[in-house]
Amino acid sequence: MTWNVQKSFQPMSGNATGTLYLVATPIGNLEDMTYRAVRTLQEVDVIAAEDTRQTRKLLTHFEIPSKTLYSYHEHNKHASGPELIRYLIEGKNIALVSDAGLPAISDPGTDLVALAIEEAIPVVPIPGANAALSALIVSGLPTDRFTFVGFLPRDKKSIEGMLQSLQFAEGTLLFYESPHRVAKTLEHMHRVLGNRRVVMARELTKRYEEFARGTIEECLAWLEEHPPQGEYCLVVEPSDGTATDAQQVWWESLSIEQHVAHYEERNGGNRKEAMKQAAGDRNVSRRDIYNALL
Repeated sequence: MTWNVQKSFQPMSGNATGTLYLVATPIGNLEDMTYRAVRTLQEVDVIAAEDTRQTRKLLTHFEIPSKTLYSYHEHNKHASGPELIRYLIEGKNIALVSDAGLPAISDPGTDLVALAIEEAIPVVPIPGANAALSALIVSGLPTDRFTFVGFLPRDKKSIEGMLQSLQFAEGTLLFYESPHRVAKTLEHMHRVLGNRRVVMARELTKRYEEFARGTIEECLAWLEEHPPQGEYCLVVEPSDGTATDAQQVWWESLSIEQHVAHYEERNGGNRKEAMKQAAGDRNVSRRDIYNALL
C-alpha cells in the first residue's frame, strides 16, 4: 500500500512543489475574515477565484497587494484545473477562494483538491465562516449527527428522488436554497419527508440575518406573508424512525396497482420507473411488483 501522509507545518523532504491553500472568505460580514486568511492571501503567488471581480473587491478591502488572479469555476475547471496544478508543480503557492465561505463546499474546489493530492501536492485548509454549520448551531435541532446536502437538483423527479434517499437518514439535514425556489423545495420536503420541524436561515451574518423556526407547514405559511429574500440555508430535523413520517404511511392504504399508478401519473406514464419507485417504497424487488400486477 502506498501511503500519502502530509504534515502541513513541517518541511516535506524532497518536495519542491508549491502548496494549495483552501482559504475561507466571509459569507456576508467582512469582520469574519480571519487574520490567517488575510496573511495567506498576502503571501501566496496566485489566487484562484470563483469570481475574480468579487475577489478583487475583497483584496482591496483588506489592502492586500495586487495578486495574480486566476479564474477557476464550474464552467472552466477542466481547463483551469490542470493549469493550476502546473503552477503548483513549478513551486508556486496558490490560494483557492470561493465567492463566500469555504472553498470545495458546493463548488468545484473539490476537483482541484483531488488533482493536487494525485500529484502529492500539499493541501492546507485555512478555516473560516460556513453558512450550513452557522445555521445548524443556532437551529435548536440535533447537532450530534448531520448530513450536508447542499443544493437539490433542478427537476421535480430528481428532487423527490434525492429526498426519498434521505427519508431515514440519521441526523439533521442541511440544504442550501435560492429565494425563488425555497417555497417549492419546502413543498417537496413536505410531500416526501412529512411535516417536520425546519429552520429557515437567511442572510447569514448580514444586516438582515433572520431565522424562521417552525414546522414545514408553518414556514410555508410564513413565506406567503413574507416573500423570500436572500439566500437560504434550510435545517431540517431528522426522522424519528416511527410510522408517523409521511413517507412511511402515505401509500399504506393503496393497493400495489394504485401505488404504481400514483407514480406513473407523476412520471408522465413511465410505468417501468413507477414500478421501480413503488418497489423502493415497499422494500421489495421490482420483479415482485411486476408479478403482483400480472
